[in-house]
Amino acid sequence: MAHDIAALKARLAGIALEDNPALVRQKSRDFFWYSPTLKRQLDTVAGEIIATPSSEGEVLRILEACFALGIPVTPRGAGTGNYGQAMPLAGGLVLDMSGLDKVLEVAPGRVRAQAGAIIADIDTACRSSGQEVRLHPSTYRTASIGGFIAGGSGGVGSITWGGLRDLGNIIRLRIATLEATPRLLELSGEEVEKVAHAYGTNGIILEVEMPLAPAYDWIEAIIGFEDLNRAAAFANALGEQDAILKKLLSVIAAPLPQDYFLRHRKYLPAGQHVVLAMIAPIASAAFDSFTARWGGNVLFHSDRAGTEEARGLPPLYELAWNHTTLRALRVDPAITYLQTLYPFPDQLALVARIHEELGDEVPAHLEFVRFDGKITCFGLPLVRFTDEARLEAIIARHEALGIPVFNPHRYTLEEGGMKQTDAVQLAFKRETDPAGLLNPGKMIAWENPDFDFATGRTYLFPGLSAQA
Repeated sequence: MAHDIAALKARLAGIALEDNPALVRQKSRDFFWYSPTLKRQLDTVAGEIIATPSSEGEVLRILEACFALGIPVTPRGAGTGNYGQAMPLAGGLVLDMSGLDKVLEVAPGRVRAQAGAIIADIDTACRSSGQEVRLHPSTYRTASIGGFIAGGSGGVGSITWGGLRDLGNIIRLRIATLEATPRLLELSGEEVEKVAHAYGTNGIILEVEMPLAPAYDWIEAIIGFEDLNRAAAFANALGEQDAILKKLLSVIAAPLPQDYFLRHRKYLPAGQHVVLAMIAPIASAAFDSFTARWGGNVLFHSDRAGTEEARGLPPLYELAWNHTTLRALRVDPAITYLQTLYPFPDQLALVARIHEELGDEVPAHLEFVRFDGKITCFGLPLVRFTDEARLEAIIARHEALGIPVFNPHRYTLEEGGMKQTDAVQLAFKRETDPAGLLNPGKMIAWENPDFDFATGRTYLFPGLSAQA
């Protein structure tokens, strides 16, 4: 469908706009290409114009104009998502929020920032008060806080604090609606769940208020084990040690670390399954004792590495979460991945079962977290991709064993991160986006209310290729 971009530009005089096709295409993409399925489906997706507002007032002008002209709006943070969350399936305007990047207030236990603020910059602003954000993705140095809330779920820090879905991990959100006269709304408590992890389908996040935690100069450690199940059991047990303050607990099966963690390779003996841990300095001695008790091999310890020796190493969190996948793809473009949950209390048995069955083709990558108050683990296992039919069979096998897959090879909320329609988010969209112009194609319940998930068919937004 053609949109009247000329009329839009006339209405938005004075606001930073860009319609150079190459630049528009660049700002219309995220890391969707981690998935061979999404790369095939979304590679030609692009908006028609980029708007980069510098104030709330400019955002409201853009939304009002787009509503009047029937032009879709897809909000964009920093474009670090992995499954097309910020890709404009219906064309139209890409709303680049990077111009709203100020840290507005730092107070005891909380920070208030505009949605486009980079998470690392927020931490820099908080550091002088001895505080830091509780949770961040592995893309900490490039991701925006608004994008993290709209498209993410948890990450570094989740071993202690849980995920964004846990009440208290988002204090307040300020959003704009897409109506004839856009409104500004304030959400707090469980109301934030209306727009958190909704991909910007039912409101534009303008400002966030997030809780803070005490800041530490975190010790980074890599612990090796001969046996993957022992490594997983160690990480699970360490996660349950609340007095050993920690920020990251990842388990990665050999030979992934040796093959893909190139700058750490000298610390990674062949055959060693590794645990990546970020530990508070005050817990260092306790961590050492706990590791010795489990017979772990200390392969790297940042507190003992010389400055020269450690120079050039990436932060440990950039070996974890989906940076593991990124590092693998840099070496082997045929790699892809899954996102799974190993439900409590059977997480270790499920890890052992699936790794025994599929470990060569789907080597394990576990991220230990606090989920509904219990220590368990998510999986981001790598997949040695052959074809889409085999990928679907691998997903089906996980599900059959009781390992839910949050499918990163789908771009809709229901088929990917949510696994079902969120009735609260759908109802809120009816209030805030009555014309359905916000990020079209991402919420099946809005686009096609009669879609039957029981058939097993994949939802396909009109115009995208279904051919493998």
